[in-house]
Amino acid sequence: MLKRKIVRIDEEKCDGCGLCIPNCYEGALQIIDGKARLISDLFCDGLGNCLGHCPRNAITIEEREAEPYNERKVMESIVKQGENVIKAHLEHLKDHNETRFLKEALEYLEEKGMKNPLEEEKMENKTIEIPCGCPGAAIRELKNEQSDIKDTNQQSALRQWPVQLNLLPPYAPFFDNSHLLVAADCVPFACANFHAKLLNGKSLVIGCPKLDDIESYQEKLTEIFKSNNVKSVTVAIMEVPCCYGLYSTVDQAIKDSKKNIPLIKEVIGVGGDLQ
Repeated sequence: MLKRKIVRIDEEKCDGCGLCIPNCYEGALQIIDGKARLISDLFCDGLGNCLGHCPRNAITIEEREAEPYNERKVMESIVKQGENVIKAHLEHLKDHNETRFLKEALEYLEEKGMKNPLEEEKMENKTIEIPCGCPGAAIRELKNEQSDIKDTNQQSALRQWPVQLNLLPPYAPFFDNSHLLVAADCVPFACANFHAKLLNGKSLVIGCPKLDDIESYQEKLTEIFKSNNVKSVTVAIMEVPCCYGLYSTVDQAIKDSKKNIPLIKEVIGVGGDLQ
């Protein structure tokens, strides 16, 4: 069985300083009850960006067998860490549109006779309109020193139409024998070199993992992979946490298709930089 790298946190060493949080691009770490917590195995890629920012050496990378992701097993570990960690895990799944795993997590709580913290919060605030708490929706003004952009007459690399995943049939001829780019809706607006750096030589589908039906996306992508010889898939997402649901959806669709398709992840900063 293949091995998988994943973050491990020593709670005795962790002092909750939070220096690791901004460096977890997957949004899998949160400070809860004064300690850094890995709230979702699903989104930890084992890259280890958080390691060098822990002054207490409380974070290490361990390697373990890459069993298929099992939400019930994750919940068995999550519930031991208390109600606040349970709530953070459920909110993380919700913000990333992982509806299937969220449903499994809620079913687990119901079976164990445990309360659903999301439902309780909803009841407490039913008379108050609560804005989206996703950090990806935080308003910010970007200071671009090169605001006086000159017309460079760049050539479009777009090879087909339409591009929205909901509008595309799985048997569209441009999918077969292609390198496919799956891009979050915001990526082309943030990345000035989108056509040259990401789209050139690829077929394209776009979608929003925050606002669209991510389950239908997974089904459509699975059918595309099953029905065509897709040579590679590049997923281009924004750095905000809610965008990472698109990558996991494509990853699962490849697995469901039973195809061995190379998968590449490209992350775009909100300032337009390709990270």
